[in-house]
Amino acid sequence: MKQTNKNLSVYFITITALLTALVYVFTAFVNIRLPIAANGGLIHLGNVPLFLGAILFGKRVGAIAGGVGMALFDLLSGWTVWAPFTLVTVGLMGYAVGLIAGHKDKFGRYIAAIAAACAIKIIGYYIAEAVIYQNLIIPLGSIPGNLVQIGCAAVVVLAVIVPLRKALNKVLPAHAVS
Repeated sequence: MKQTNKNLSVYFITITALLTALVYVFTAFVNIRLPIAANGGLIHLGNVPLFLGAILFGKRVGAIAGGVGMALFDLLSGWTVWAPFTLVTVGLMGYAVGLIAGHKDKFGRYIAAIAAACAIKIIGYYIAEAVIYQNLIIPLGSIPGNLVQIGCAAVVVLAVIVPLRKALNKVLPAHAVS
């Protein structure tokens, strides 16, 4: 059966909306607030559906689902000032993961993609904190938490991505999975 552009658009919107919701839920409800960080901090698993979505469905899905899902968390949870920074930083993370992982089914590319996302997160949130706190030293305190957050997501994603991709390849049309 030949897919039409309309069917592909509905498919894209559906997958992107589902992953956006999962990013929000995993950020809002699967998290630990860091009591030791002077400037707050949150370790969450929102990066898990972000990375999985970007690897499996591509850079556009990763950018939109990640950026919008986590920015929505910021807007609804009292971290409102962070929302624009999150939209851009996490959107870039999702785009980079999808771009680097590409259409390749190679474990090394998944690792490289997550490493790139980690660098984007550290740089993006360093800039955000420097702007918000008007200080270049305070943002350094968030780097360990960002590393732990990406590290935890990487462990989960790398443990499930290969079997998940195989399962999706069996049930979804060929164009559906990157």
